Amino acid sequence: MTAEYTGTGRARSKTIEQWSAYLKELHERIAHRFLRPEVRTRAYRYLAGLLGDVGRKNSWQMAEAIGEARPRGVQHLLNDARWDPEAVRDDLREYVVEHLGDEKSGVLIVDETGFLKKGQKSVGVARQYTGTAGKRENCQVGVFVCYASAKGAAFIDRALYLPREWTDDPQRLSEAGVPEGVGFATKGELAKWMLHRAFEANVPARWIVADTVYGMSRGLRGWLEKKERSYVLAVTSSKGIYHEGRQRQARKVAQSLPEESWVRASAGKGSKGERLYDWACVTLPEPEAQGEGVRAGRWLLMRRSIAQPEEIAYYLCYGPAQTNVHELIRIAGRRWIIEDCFEAAKGEVGLDEYEVRKWDGWQRHITLCLLAHTYLVVVRSVAEHEEQAAKKGISARVPIPS
Repeated sequence: MTAEYTGTGRARSKTIEQWSAYLKELHERIAHRFLRPEVRTRAYRYLAGLLGDVGRKNSWQMAEAIGEARPRGVQHLLNDARWDPEAVRDDLREYVVEHLGDEKSGVLIVDETGFLKKGQKSVGVARQYTGTAGKRENCQVGVFVCYASAKGAAFIDRALYLPREWTDDPQRLSEAGVPEGVGFATKGELAKWMLHRAFEANVPARWIVADTVYGMSRGLRGWLEKKERSYVLAVTSSKGIYHEGRQRQARKVAQSLPEESWVRASAGKGSKGERLYDWACVTLPEPEAQGEGVRAGRWLLMRRSIAQPEEIAYYLCYGPAQTNVHELIRIAGRRWIIEDCFEAAKGEVGLDEYEVRKWDGWQRHITLCLLAHTYLVVVRSVAEHEEQAAKKGISARVPIPS
């Protein structure tokens, strides 16, 4: 079924109708994952509640928002009901690719975020560093993969990081409902598993982008190269690289460059305009083993602050040999997109406003929040398309799911 809009007023009315249709279409994608009708219905209402104007999306307020007198139903959905959040995660990934997938501009971005918590019972909670607070705090840490293209950006996967103090304590794991066989994994290993799932699902992305936690992760870069996956991964200034016939630290390379090696360029638009920096790039030795007919290159990309030139960020890059420095700069700048997604998911759909303590509860709430966030990304994209078309005085023909 399709609808054609020609006026601004009609477009807005039809857009509201279309938003409801998109939510129903999204729920239909996952409905078969819930065997019992009441759980299936509650999942739809939970999604609607996440998208609604709820002060804090905890069990009590969510129950009230979806018309239930007590939180037991919401708690049952997240903790006890029979449904597989991993299968729903796969549905989420397909939904993102269907609406945002683009082979030419697609990238996969890996990053983490913290969830500040009190007490010691919530699964994975520990005193650890989180960028959310900018210091060590009592928190949980989740590692996420975001898909970004010219069409928009949304999350496609998530993993809860379990510190060693958890994985070394079988009783604590059991009490939190952590499945048998789940042991310690570094954040880099969690990222590798999630990227492997994306590769297996043929997610259309040409580059992998991540911060220093993942750029410095043992084995991740080599694994990506074996899979012939291009990357721009941040590393520390002390990272050793082979340059001009000898091993040197990245910061020593930067210090040895003449001023004319630096070029001012934008890493993309931010909330305050273009993100301008000075950039330099040096070519590193090419990989020894390359596929037949494929020539790859390696580079060290450096980003220097204009206001504070002593502040330099470093990236190890791998990709097609013909890749130019402006492409590498553009890809490096894409990493900030996931921070915007974290902010939106926490501020709009309650990604961090949960009260669950056990493994299944965390996986389920987070997965449903990512679905709600993706829904917002999709409907806003449609609304922007219609608004632009209306301003131009042309007919915007947008499909509504039947």
